[in-house]
Amino acid sequence: MRIAEMPFDMKRLAGAMPVSVGDVDEALWLATAQAFAAAGGRLVALWGSDRRGLGEGFVVFAAYAATDGLACLRLPVSGDPPEYPDISALFAPAGRMQRAAFDTLGVRARGAIDQRPWLRHAAWPVDFFPLRRDADGARAFEVEQEHYEFVTVAGDGVHEIPVGPIHAGIIEPGHFRFSIVGEKVLRLEQRLGYVHKGIEKRFDGMPLAEAHRLAGRVSGDSTVAYAWAYAMAAESIAGGGIPPRAAWLRALLLERERVANHLGDLGALGNDAALAFGLAQFSRLREQWLRANAEVFGHRLLMDRIVPGGVDFDPYASALDRLLGQCDEIEGEVRSLRAIYDEHAGLQDRFQTTGIVTPELAARLGLTGLAGRASGQASDLRVDLPCPPYDALNVQRAGDDRGDVAARVAVRFDEIFESLRLLRTIIGKMPSGASRTELSGAAAPGFGIGRVEGWRGEVLVALETDGLARVRRCHCHDPSWQNWPVLEHAVIGNIVPDFPLINKSFNLSYSGQDL
Repeated sequence: MRIAEMPFDMKRLAGAMPVSVGDVDEALWLATAQAFAAAGGRLVALWGSDRRGLGEGFVVFAAYAATDGLACLRLPVSGDPPEYPDISALFAPAGRMQRAAFDTLGVRARGAIDQRPWLRHAAWPVDFFPLRRDADGARAFEVEQEHYEFVTVAGDGVHEIPVGPIHAGIIEPGHFRFSIVGEKVLRLEQRLGYVHKGIEKRFDGMPLAEAHRLAGRVSGDSTVAYAWAYAMAAESIAGGGIPPRAAWLRALLLERERVANHLGDLGALGNDAALAFGLAQFSRLREQWLRANAEVFGHRLLMDRIVPGGVDFDPYASALDRLLGQCDEIEGEVRSLRAIYDEHAGLQDRFQTTGIVTPELAARLGLTGLAGRASGQASDLRVDLPCPPYDALNVQRAGDDRGDVAARVAVRFDEIFESLRLLRTIIGKMPSGASRTELSGAAAPGFGIGRVEGWRGEVLVALETDGLARVRRCHCHDPSWQNWPVLEHAVIGNIVPDFPLINKSFNLSYSGQDL
């Protein structure tokens, strides 16, 4: 579906990505959702905002991926509590987003079947909403008792295995409740939200030119993607562009972030299937990659390198040559390791037909990012709506339609090789000139959106500013919102010991969807 086909006026925002915003009433809110669902469209994000004090009230936003850009709907809501029409029956990922919007802002999806809390965990009172402008922060520490109603499965031989939220090892907390017969999984129910950090509240009042540092800490493995998306939103509000060299340097960072994460996950996947050799070799390669980051960019994970207006570094030609040489070194080793993975009978026995998400199920549930591409979903912003410099790089999309662990592994390998090709091209064609310009023109209240194809999938940042170049509301959206519910389906029919393998093949973010 195209933005031009919308039955209401859409205002095109300034910026590197095509984004349009339209005000709707409840009828158009539902009609648009139905139209996108009928066309096989995708809900990117849903969030709310407290616009009281600006002559408005509470507002709910829904962003849809149109073929020619992002269509962002803006719906004023009222009542006690403020309500808006539920769209979770049309878009499965909306369910948890709607629950989170109520927990934090007190805006409720009318008619939604699942009204259970998602983020609150009795950490604050049921009538306290931290993202409201008049929220009394002291009440955030009033703890209440809570009984969460998990869905139960009954039948002969059925029993439950509760796992987490605290796990062995240094991983983030999440609760996984398995209903099983023998070792076969009949159902999995997740409960997340244990790492709620108050990031969205912390954005309030931050200077527009400084909040990129907080955005880059939403999910540490995607710091480049979030910082770029935030900068893109801020630049949209300011109405200014960035120097061409800055855009190419941003892409350099983003592709290095993609390679680093794929290297780490491929090693962990080998280890989960009892191939410790794979973990050792990929961990070594990832460490070399991160050390080069530290040497050239000053940070192993590339935090704080992207700023509104460009980047805060400008590497010497010798440093770029160092990175170019590393691409050749890494590629040869990764190709050898891929041959080992592909020919290892024990590994392939664990990978193939494990954790299948069919293309049909993936489309119905809104699976996105690398996991979506491994299940026949072609979305990749670098290809579909390329912003500079990707519009000059001819990105080759990786994909598979088997939908199992083996497919997700194959997509990771393919994306490493494509990223290495892109890195060579970026370094070879890097334009000269400035790498940063100062933002201007952000004195008036504004609204902007940034979208970046991170290694896990599409990252979105929606930004509102006041009249003093400060953040009034910032919503950061991780593709894990879409993909965590799909993991519940991917594990059905598999055995319990395969869950860590299936889970790692997705490797979704806990903190990225728990702000």
